[in-house]
Amino acid sequence: MKAMDLARFIRDVPDFPKKGIIFKDITPLLQNAQALRKTLDILTQTYKDEKIDYVVAMESRGFIFGTALALKLGAGFIPVRKPGKLPYKTKRATYKLEYGTDSLEVHQDALPEGSRVLIVDDLLATGGTAQAVMKLVNTFKAEIVGIAFVIELEFLNGRKKLKNVPVFSILKY
Repeated sequence: MKAMDLARFIRDVPDFPKKGIIFKDITPLLQNAQALRKTLDILTQTYKDEKIDYVVAMESRGFIFGTALALKLGAGFIPVRKPGKLPYKTKRATYKLEYGTDSLEVHQDALPEGSRVLIVDDLLATGGTAQAVMKLVNTFKAEIVGIAFVIELEFLNGRKKLKNVPVFSILKY
């Protein structure tokens, strides 16, 4: 199975979560063992020589790919969550949404200074979430080796917010 073959496992759901949006649903990809394996194999091949210490992923779909990738790379996994979901002391980054703001948190002792980090999520849209995670990782003085996505919605220009960091996407729309 080739990378582009994975596109057939992405389902378009019109008018979700609101009218006018076509949601890229990864559920069919997750349901198919070969497609899921190929996705993880592509991500692993891309970063296998980067000496990643930690994979950082945001809830919730980022966790699916992030934990499996961390195992395949021999790295630790760091969850980034919505406020109030982590049990220990946290650091927070707030970011702008189309209407309002949102925040993400990570444990204050999540990353050692100088560690090599890969940020992973399922989808790059406007880039606000990934940019907030970058800000959190930077507070630890860790090195962001790259940011990886399964899907990138290029027409939303989210990559522009992720300056000075290599961005990799398997599928682009």
